[in-house]
Amino acid sequence: MGENTLTRMDLSEAVFREVGLSRNESSQLVESVLLHISDALVAGETVKISSFGTFSVRDKAARVGRNPKTGEEVPISPRRVLTFRPSHLMKERVAAGNKKH
Repeated sequence: MGENTLTRMDLSEAVFREVGLSRNESSQLVESVLLHISDALVAGETVKISSFGTFSVRDKAARVGRNPKTGEEVPISPRRVLTFRPSHLMKERVAAGNKKH
């Protein structure tokens, strides 16, 4: 696994280089897209990005967990969790990146 991380700044810079918007406009565009995605997920909507994947929120029920060190049972509260399911095209693309040439 690589140590590289793609950041908001990297995305803004890519939009700047590839689309031709100013750096400020590129940054605003990236922020706007991320805000729309976040707002939809907070509202409980599913976000599907074709050829990329699907983000969704699901509710997890309360359950009893166990502290692995002590074996003590601990209650785990109900919660909402974010899930991502990559599209088959994204899975194939990532898998192809693992092949040695």
